[in-house]
Amino acid sequence: MKKIFKNGLFIASLLLTQACDKDKLAELNINQNAVTDIDMSYLLATATLRIGGEYENTRANMLYAATMIQHTASNAGYFSGDKYFYNAQYSGAYMERHYTDVIRLYSEVITKTAKDPNLANVNAVATILRAFDLHRMTDLYGDIPYIQAGYGLESQDNWFPKYDNQKDVYAAIVKDVKAARDKLSASAKALGAQDVIYNGDITKWKRFANALLMRVGMRMQKKDEATGRAIFAEAYNSGAFTSNADNGTIKYLNGPSGFNRNGLSDGYWNTYKYSRDCKISKTFIDWMQTNGDPRLMIVSGGIGDPVAAPSTWNTDPAAQKGMPNGFTSTTILQGNTLTDAEKAEFQKPGVGRNMFSMLNLKYCDWEDPYYLISFAETELMAAEAAVRGWITANAEDKFKSGVAAAISSWTAFDPSFARSAADINKYIDGRKFGSASNADKLRLIGEEYWAATWLNDIESYSNWRRTGFPVLKPTSDPNRHKQINEIPRRLIYWESEISSNPANYKAAVERIGGDEFTTKVWWDGGN
Repeated sequence: MKKIFKNGLFIASLLLTQACDKDKLAELNINQNAVTDIDMSYLLATATLRIGGEYENTRANMLYAATMIQHTASNAGYFSGDKYFYNAQYSGAYMERHYTDVIRLYSEVITKTAKDPNLANVNAVATILRAFDLHRMTDLYGDIPYIQAGYGLESQDNWFPKYDNQKDVYAAIVKDVKAARDKLSASAKALGAQDVIYNGDITKWKRFANALLMRVGMRMQKKDEATGRAIFAEAYNSGAFTSNADNGTIKYLNGPSGFNRNGLSDGYWNTYKYSRDCKISKTFIDWMQTNGDPRLMIVSGGIGDPVAAPSTWNTDPAAQKGMPNGFTSTTILQGNTLTDAEKAEFQKPGVGRNMFSMLNLKYCDWEDPYYLISFAETELMAAEAAVRGWITANAEDKFKSGVAAAISSWTAFDPSFARSAADINKYIDGRKFGSASNADKLRLIGEEYWAATWLNDIESYSNWRRTGFPVLKPTSDPNRHKQINEIPRRLIYWESEISSNPANYKAAVERIGGDEFTTKVWWDGGN
């Protein structure tokens, strides 16, 4: 009995000890070596690099937008844009990758830094770039999740985010960017090297915010001109870009893999050798040759096999020949697209698409800059705003400044791209902007914006839909999606939304008038 009694006391004392030490027992289930918190500046850098890192992030830019607005062309079927093919993976890629890889991270940074004044700059830049990326997305698709996007960790109410009307998305972007711009502070913690765009320069971030607001305001020109004008003027007068030194570009390293390298270059050349399939559009080559554009042999690397020795390439500007848009290797030989001599050349062994001008490999390095917004764009937008009477400025001065900046900016890719002031001025004078009518001024601005946004083709595509410049002729591949007879006005949503977020997807599709290439986004007044 004594033994039983003693054992009972021992067990009771053990149970009492364990009951009093529940917290320590619970801690046994916690991995003491696991990361429970993360530097928000690191998360900010990761999200930013992923905007343009990895080739999948370039599908909307490269495979659709660039070919749709006839900067590039390809007779390979996977280059879907100029043939108006529907490829679900490519059309929906921006939604698929950016909500999970970019927006989710920015939203987390915003939430975690919202109440810390010392992290005001981290919070502000994350807010600006979240708005930037979602602005790109709404311009590609129309109505999108904005308010709830990326906030699934905050509440299960955000697990199936509703699609916000694009008009409301625009209003939210303006509100968010202005608030973030005004939050930027020299007294808060500096961003430094983890800011892969401006290295922590908050003055440049304020200019970037204003440049984005100018873009947003101008996009509203046909749908809500009064509001767009007010947004544009406020941002312009608050201080936009002043030179190419302000250009908003992501600076990548030559990373061995992953997202720390320029995904556009990765797609066009370094990994998948797409440049063997993708050539410069006949529309763009003809335009540059007609106007004596000094960018011709910047954009073009010459005619020949891009994997062969450069000494074999024909780099004579007069000899450059663009590939016609909208054809496969079979259909390009039909009809009158090529002359009989060109058809015979095309069919020679080892020639084919190599008879057309290729992309210049000097801007296809992994560490080359990835453009978000440029000084050239803001100057050309200011020229248009001046013509429309939105701001007080000399439209011709802004036009000249914008075109000169667009040409000069190429030295960021390679020093050999420098062009003399005499050549630049000769080209600008040849455009005869000063003597043009207002209608012709708008055409000239639209064409130069198209040229200035080479490689930044999501922006090219959006501005083309707004302005209609340059005037482009639609293609007519016999297998084009639903036999459409116009250049697509938007991309089709990521198809997994049909099953993963059905109610909100359905509501959005009904509101915008169908999930089709031909459905116009809110601000698209047609052209």
